[in-house]
Amino acid sequence: MISKWIQTGYHDGEIHQEQFEAGSIKEYGQEKEAINLYPEITYQTWEGFGGTLTEAAAYLYARMSPGRQEELLDAYYSKEGLGYTMGRMALDSCDACLGNYSALEKRVPPEDLSLPGFSIQRDETYILPFCKKVIERTDGALNLMLSPWSPPPFMKTNGEKNHGGSLKPEYRAMWAWYFARYIREYEKRGVRIRSISIQNEPIAVQTWDSCLYTAKQEKDFLNDYLYPVLKEAGLTDIEIYIWDHNKERALERTIAVLDEETEKMITGVAFHWYSGDHFESLQMLREKYPALKLRFSEGCVEYSVYTDSSELENARVFGHDITGDLNGGASSFIGWSILFDQDGGPNHVNNLCDAPILYNTRTDTLHRTLSYYYIGHYSRYITPGSVRIGMSRYTDTIDATAFRRPDGQIAVVLMNRTAVRKKVFLRLKGEVFLVKLPGDAILSGLITE
Repeated sequence: MISKWIQTGYHDGEIHQEQFEAGSIKEYGQEKEAINLYPEITYQTWEGFGGTLTEAAAYLYARMSPGRQEELLDAYYSKEGLGYTMGRMALDSCDACLGNYSALEKRVPPEDLSLPGFSIQRDETYILPFCKKVIERTDGALNLMLSPWSPPPFMKTNGEKNHGGSLKPEYRAMWAWYFARYIREYEKRGVRIRSISIQNEPIAVQTWDSCLYTAKQEKDFLNDYLYPVLKEAGLTDIEIYIWDHNKERALERTIAVLDEETEKMITGVAFHWYSGDHFESLQMLREKYPALKLRFSEGCVEYSVYTDSSELENARVFGHDITGDLNGGASSFIGWSILFDQDGGPNHVNNLCDAPILYNTRTDTLHRTLSYYYIGHYSRYITPGSVRIGMSRYTDTIDATAFRRPDGQIAVVLMNRTAVRKKVFLRLKGEVFLVKLPGDAILSGLITE
C-alpha cells in the first residue's frame, strides 16, 4: 500500500506546506500510538462541503477587479482550491447584508395569497449575479440551500425584522407561499434551490434578522402549511431541514417535531456550532433516526467572541468541529459567509466575523487565512460520494477521520491539537504506516490499497 500526504504547519505567523509519500510495512503487533482504520465498517455517505453566499460576499465580489474575482472563484470552487460543491443563501436579509429587506415590503392582507408586490429585485443587484458565476464555475452542480432569518415585519408579532418576534398565525399560509414563490423566482433566473430550512436559529432573539419558533410552531407550520404548499406548487423535490440551530438541542427538537406524519416530510436536521461540540447529540440523532441527513449549515469565528484569537486557534476551531461532525454522522458541511472584508464585514448590525478568505478593499487583495488551508485538508480529499469508515485513535489530542472515496482510495485527515510532535502508526489490514505529525499541524492523505 502507498500513501500520499500533504501537511500544513503554522510557525512564527507563517504557513508551511509540504508533500511526501510513504509506503506501508507489515504489522508486528503495534499497540501504542496507533490509529486503526476499518474499511469494512461503514457509515454515512458524504455530500460535500460549501459556504454561504451572503449579500456581503456578493457586494465585495462586485467591487473586486476581474483578476481578483477569478482568484476568489478558483480558490473556492476549482479542484486545486477547496472544491466546494454546496452553498447556502438567505431568504431575504440576514445580518451579513447591507441592511434589512424583504421581497414584500408593503403590508398585504393575510388572505391575499397572490403576494401582490412580491419582488426579488434586491437580490438581482449583487446576490444573483454572484450566484450565477459560482454556478458556472461548478458546471451547474452547485447544491444550494435556502434559509429564512425573518419574515417581513408585517407578518411578525414584534413588527420588525430584528429582535426576534414570531410569525403571526394568520400569516402562516402566506409565509409558506412566500417560500414557494422565492424558489420559483430563483428558478426563472437560472438558480436552482435544492433544499430549505424552516427557520434559521429558531430560539435566538438577535439584534439582527430573527424569528422565534417553538417546537410545536415549527411542527405545525411544516405539517399544515409549508409541506402542503410545496406539494401544491410542484416543489416536492425540495429537501426540508428542521432546527437549523446549535447542536446541544438538536436531538430534543427533532423528537418534538417528528411523528408518523412529519417524518416523511423532512430530509434532515441542520445544525450550527456556536454552543460547543455536542458531537454526541449528532451520534444519538444518527442512531435514533438513521434515515435523516445531518447537515452542518453554519459556523464562523465571531470577532465578538474570539477577539484575541490567533489564526491557529481559529483554524483549529474548523478542524476540530469538522472532524467531530463527520464522525458524528454529518453528511454535509456548509460554513458561514465565504468572504468578508479586512474588518470582518460588511454587516448591518456590526456582527463582524472571520472568513476563510478576507478581501482588502483598499488594496484589492485576497488573504487566505489558515482556516482556509485547514478546511482544504477535508474538502479536497473527502469528495462527494465518499463513505465514512470505522476508525479508532490512541489519543484525543489528535482529531482524526477517514472515508472511502468513490475512486476506492481511503482519505485520512489528522489534526494535532497540541504544539507537541506526535507519532502515529496508521494500521490498515495488517499493514502499518508511520506518520510523524508535527505540533500545530494538520495532515491529510490518500491511501491506495
